Amino acid sequence: MADRLVTLRDGRRLGLTTFGDPVAERIVVLCHPAPGAGGFDPAPAVTSAWGVHVVSVDRPGYGSSTPLPDDLRPTIGRWADDLAEYVEFVIEQAREAGYTPLHRIGVVGWSAGGRVALALAARHPGLVDRVAVVATPAPDAEVRWIPPELARASAELLQQPVPVAKQRLREMLRAQVPDGRPDVELLADGAADLALLDRDGLRGRLQRMLQHAYDQGTVGLADDLLSYVAEDWDFDLAAVRAPTLLVYGAKDPIAPSAHGRWYRRHLPNAHARLTVVARAGHLVVAPAWERVLQHVDPQHGSRSDV
Repeated sequence: MADRLVTLRDGRRLGLTTFGDPVAERIVVLCHPAPGAGGFDPAPAVTSAWGVHVVSVDRPGYGSSTPLPDDLRPTIGRWADDLAEYVEFVIEQAREAGYTPLHRIGVVGWSAGGRVALALAARHPGLVDRVAVVATPAPDAEVRWIPPELARASAELLQQPVPVAKQRLREMLRAQVPDGRPDVELLADGAADLALLDRDGLRGRLQRMLQHAYDQGTVGLADDLLSYVAEDWDFDLAAVRAPTLLVYGAKDPIAPSAHGRWYRRHLPNAHARLTVVARAGHLVVAPAWERVLQHVDPQHGSRSDV
């Protein structure tokens, strides 16, 4: 469950989970996959040794976060704006308490969370100074990855009134977890992931995250899917000015490195670097976590990686 709840201006609540050093000056926001929830630490030993304060936020409808009203269309930009409101609140709190001034944060997004991380950097450039995108699929129209039957169903749903589309998609997604117990195979796919699952408690951490992802049923996942199957992602990649690290697994059957190359072409060239991790799959966020922290929190990393 979330460590705490923050109330947004519209009355909705966001569930937050933090890990790492709670008094560290550097804050990194971690955006979870779909399905997913806050509280997943990719590599606890690395995080603990790094001296960084990581905040993971449940998107609406996941974990402890209030869903969007049924009549509001979910967009990636909305998710980013929720995070921006929270970050602005934290900055103001630090200023009022007389702590070391906090101006900007690092943001990491794994899988579907990578789009949210990019949207935060694009829509709120004054809040973000570094971005890491990990195993995030490109738009399906650009690099095919969504199964054709799901793509057709999604296109039909987008033509429906928003409340109808949400309800139908929630019902469709219930088939993934008929007993209410989601399996890690929702995120892990392929031999590389299966070989990694039983190392360092990774399977257990993923299972706990996925269980909380379905605390409100399929509400959060349905809204997530509707947000990214839409043609308009509600932000402009060209507006991302923060240095961006793109991390992909060489053995990822869901989002192979072709997706990373697409993002590198569409982000401002001077700001995007692509790293492909050998023998890693969609769970590349775990073995690459130190490399990710070197990018988003460079003061604790090797200066050659900055």
